[in-house]
This record gives sequence, structure tokens and C-alpha cells, in this order.
Amino acid sequence: MAPLLCSISVAARRLLGGPGPRAGDVAAAAAARFYSKDNEGSWFRSLFVHKVDPRKDAHSTLLSKKETSNLYKIQFHNVKPEYLDAYNSLTEAVLPKLHLDEDYPCSLVGNWNTWYGEQDQAVHLWRFSGGYPALMDCMNKLKNNKEYLEFRRERSQMLLSRRNQLLLEFSFWNEPQPRVGPNIYELRTYKLKPGTMIEWGNNWARAIKYRQENQEAVGGFFSQIGELYVVHHLWAYKDLQSREETRNAAWRKRGWDENVYYTVPLVRHMESRIMIPLKISPLQ
Repeated sequence: MAPLLCSISVAARRLLGGPGPRAGDVAAAAAARFYSKDNEGSWFRSLFVHKVDPRKDAHSTLLSKKETSNLYKIQFHNVKPEYLDAYNSLTEAVLPKLHLDEDYPCSLVGNWNTWYGEQDQAVHLWRFSGGYPALMDCMNKLKNNKEYLEFRRERSQMLLSRRNQLLLEFSFWNEPQPRVGPNIYELRTYKLKPGTMIEWGNNWARAIKYRQENQEAVGGFFSQIGELYVVHHLWAYKDLQSREETRNAAWRKRGWDENVYYTVPLVRHMESRIMIPLKISPLQ
């Protein structure tokens, strides 16, 4: 109704020889037309709005193992190139003591140097049996462990940078278990679009069966603290040629291509590291 009255008012002024339409009149007419169309469009669109049911559980609850309460920590240490050998020696002298001490609810899963990928880098994977309480118990005890504090002080002089993440393991992946070598390990890291973790897990729960014949699947994890929506897949191969043949064999299995097709759009960034285990690593 407002646009019609505005138009009549403008026409009357023209017949009487009055001034043309004022800026306020034009703005009012445009606003009235916009308001009317917007209301009509909003009402029409509301008929087709997709209603999202609230989630009852976090994705960490839906995707992680229920039968265990393991929490994992992955550490990335970028070492000064001239100190890498000394860093490895120091690490091999101290970390096994924590691994073997029953008073500490933590254990080593694997220890590596990156071979291809970021150079002069060490990667450590820990398991805390008992979840967050076990993590806090271990941290509090380490505060009073003089040997470990001296180890950290000496180690700090060898590092350029370090970072870590706390992880949970996917329920459908293998539990990481010690294995004999020699093996090389590939850590494939995927940074997902926020909100896509459930979709990723649903696809990989079906796809993991295509990657089990050569026992290459070591473990699958997703981040809880640190950078979020990050997935780590850990694989073991005899050598680079074995890796190539195993990966090519997966593409010949019907269904594997579908997993790739549906999961690639979920990824913002991906990275592959080829790693060599240290002497102390339970994964050899």
C-alpha cells in the first residue's frame, strides 16, 4: 500500500507544478518495496527450511573406542640439524625408563625420525591408559622427577620448535601394537573442514577393510586438544616399493574408489610423512 500512496503523491505534485520527488520519498518507496518482497520471500522460504535435530553426543563419543579409555599424545619436535644425533641418543636414554616404570600410567607407542617430509624432525606417540586422569597423574609426577627435568632442560637447547596434540583413537581402527621390523612408517595427516568428522568416520569405517590384507594399518586417531579437526592415519610398510604396491592394490578393490570420492571434499589440507623408527620404538 505504501508504494501506491507514494506514487500518487509524486504524480499530484507534477500536475500542480510542484517540485519533483524528494530523496526521502524515493528512499521510502524503495524500502517499502524491499520490505514487502523480503517478507514474502522469507515466508515462502520458511516452508522449505531444513530443520536440524540437535546432536545428543559429541563426535568424540560417537567415534572413539568404548571398551578402552586410552588417551594418546603425539609430539612433533623440530631439532637443530647439528643436534639430531645427540637428541636421539638423549631420548633413547631417558624415555624407556618412563615407559617401563609401572608408577607412570603412560607407555611409548612409537618413536621416529622423519625421513621424507619435514626434515630433522622427531615424532613421538604416547598412550595414557586411563584417559585424562592418567595424563594429569603422569604430569604431576614428572614435575618431581629430577632426571626428567634435567632431560627437558638439555633437550630444550637442541630444539627449534615443538608442538603436540591430544588424540583419541577411532573405534574401527586397529589398536596400535608393538611389531617387529624392519619397517618404514607413513603418518598421513588430514586437516578436515569443521563439522565433517562424523562423515569422515562413517566413510572410513567401511573403507578400512580394503587396507588390512598386508597388516599395514597401524592406528587411526583424531585430535581433541591442540589443532582441531585433525586426523592421523599411521601405516607400516616393509619399504617404499611395498608401500607403492599395497596402495595400488587398494585401487583394484571395488569400493575403495568410493571412499576416496566421498572423503576428498572433506579435506582442507593433507600431509604425508615417511618415518624411520628409533631404537627404542615399540613399533619397529
